[in-house]
Amino acid sequence: MMPRRQSILAALAASAALVAPSAFAQDAGDDDGGTVRFGEPIFVDGKGLPETPATEAYDVTVLEREDLIATGSGRIEDALSNIAGFQQFRRSDSRSSNPSAQGATLRALGGNASSRALVLLDGVPMSDPFFGYIPFSAIAPERLASARVTRGGGSGPFGAGALAGTIELTSAGYEQLAGVSGQGLVNDRGETELSATLGQKLGAGYVLASGRWDHGKGFYTTPVDQRVDATARARYDSWSGQVRGVAPLSATVEMQANVLIFDDNRTLRFEGADSSSKGQDASLRFVGRGDWAFDLLGYVQARNFTNVVISSTRFVPVLDQRNTPSTGIGGKFELRPPVGDAHTLRLGADWRMSDGELYETAIFTSGAINERRNAGGTTSDLGLYVEDDYTVGALTLTAGARADRYVIRDGFYKTTDAAGNTKQDIRYDDRSGWKGSFRGGAVFDIGDIAQLRAAAYTGLRLPTLNELYRGFVVFPVTTQANADLVPEKLEGYEAGIDLTPGEGVRLSLTAFDNKVKNAVANVTIVKDSLRQRQNIDSIRAKGIEFSAGIDRGIVSLNGSLAYTDATAHDSVPRPDDTSFDGNRPAQTPKWVAGATLAVKPADGWLLSTTVRYVGKQFEDDLEENSMPSATTFDAYARVPLTQGISFVLRGENLTDEEIVTRNQGGSIDFGAPRTVWAGIGFNL
Repeated sequence: MMPRRQSILAALAASAALVAPSAFAQDAGDDDGGTVRFGEPIFVDGKGLPETPATEAYDVTVLEREDLIATGSGRIEDALSNIAGFQQFRRSDSRSSNPSAQGATLRALGGNASSRALVLLDGVPMSDPFFGYIPFSAIAPERLASARVTRGGGSGPFGAGALAGTIELTSAGYEQLAGVSGQGLVNDRGETELSATLGQKLGAGYVLASGRWDHGKGFYTTPVDQRVDATARARYDSWSGQVRGVAPLSATVEMQANVLIFDDNRTLRFEGADSSSKGQDASLRFVGRGDWAFDLLGYVQARNFTNVVISSTRFVPVLDQRNTPSTGIGGKFELRPPVGDAHTLRLGADWRMSDGELYETAIFTSGAINERRNAGGTTSDLGLYVEDDYTVGALTLTAGARADRYVIRDGFYKTTDAAGNTKQDIRYDDRSGWKGSFRGGAVFDIGDIAQLRAAAYTGLRLPTLNELYRGFVVFPVTTQANADLVPEKLEGYEAGIDLTPGEGVRLSLTAFDNKVKNAVANVTIVKDSLRQRQNIDSIRAKGIEFSAGIDRGIVSLNGSLAYTDATAHDSVPRPDDTSFDGNRPAQTPKWVAGATLAVKPADGWLLSTTVRYVGKQFEDDLEENSMPSATTFDAYARVPLTQGISFVLRGENLTDEEIVTRNQGGSIDFGAPRTVWAGIGFNL
């Protein structure tokens, strides 16, 4: 597997090398319609194609660069939490959770650790090819220009992953990261955060190189009364590096090349319970902004994950998930032909392939090998889509359709004993099929005061290789994989109003009703000991989303609230003690709210405070293990000291709220306690 991944990376790098010389060259010859001439102004922004009028028909929130940076923790998942409805599987951030639990979802459509929201970085899906989690520790907020969050399903590019919505992250460009910038901070536990970016113009293009290193001894996630000699702090040590180049090929076409490398190591709860997540991602993108606008993208991802499970009774290793290599390959092509000012037509195709396998060793508490396991497979999705926006006066209508050809193949599960003798060797049948989805909506402008909008949509998500072939243990409960899982399908609709009653005042209200059919859930088979991933009838989420913003000179106030009545439906006859029909899905709060007050007293200054509330959640499908609601206060301050140098002060969970992130039969984990950071930021 490794040679194949290396050859793919090498091929992509070679392609970039072949294209780069023409990208950075400027021809002084005759203007032949596409040649860049000396002195000719070239606009290179490093972004994709502009938004279409259809955007306004859906529930969209945009976080700007300062919103992403000015958080108490400095983590991207913390910034996204300012949008009510965003959540990970657990409340822990990417320093104190198992990476495989970092699934992202919206609108309470979770229930397991996989991502039901599509997270894109410069158009590239960021989900792990094997597990489906998002490597949040590798996505540094200081490298980003914005995040656009669309709640609700979609049928555009890579729509097969946008079951609960789409989170589109856009990298910052040269105008934001020119020269040398970065920051160094230390917190009250002696942990450090270091980051730096170097930007350099190359002809009419530019190149940006950045790095970040987070290191710390962590905090005790375990309550005092549950600690033992083997209890460990949530240590973490992660770094990431990114090189991004953007250059014009002509007056209307630009090339974007990106390489991201990361390595994340953590320890959770017990000494020796170590996990790692590594990745090498590369992408090449061509964006044309002429009359025939287009977006051509190709990417490759090489990822790996390891994890050691420690017995919570004997405190020795019982499972060594020593190697989980996976590869993601994909791309898209979108064309926007000129069809008149009233229409914006999008025609496109995309493809994603995920290939991976696990190697793990089950160990007796005596230290002897119980068995070795090897499992994996391949999934792929080819999508064809078309969408048209039609604007007539104050009314914009949009409609889009998508057809997906999915394939689940080469699935296997093999075990051997300590001597290498085969115990099981199962080969699963290949499966494939076509699935259709659509979205449509309308938005009506009422002068400059209000917009009325409505939308309906369907969506698709394939089960991950993790859900299909890898079981896991969170003592004392074992959760089995299920190779027979079928794709999830979303059906949903929503209606909303956006108001601008006065200058600097924004209000938005959306009511929605979304249903995920064949939802993959961790279903209890034997109470307190055994679960299995199964397709249940559905998860239905109904609710409202409200957001408000006020900008008055140097002061701004932004807030959001989401109420979701989510219910799991199951028609399978089950014993009374394992029946969950009508229950709220696991890890799903009813209420989520947050607000940020920011003050900019002078140029370069920023003072802000954020309050967040997350309602009660249940650990399990049976609603027996609950996690109480939590309210946290964070703060951020940036104070200029001299030209290009600032003092930075951050505070997480300043009231030291006990945030329960896991409750497995009374075995508790906590989230981050009160933490204060201080350091220096520079932009030279």
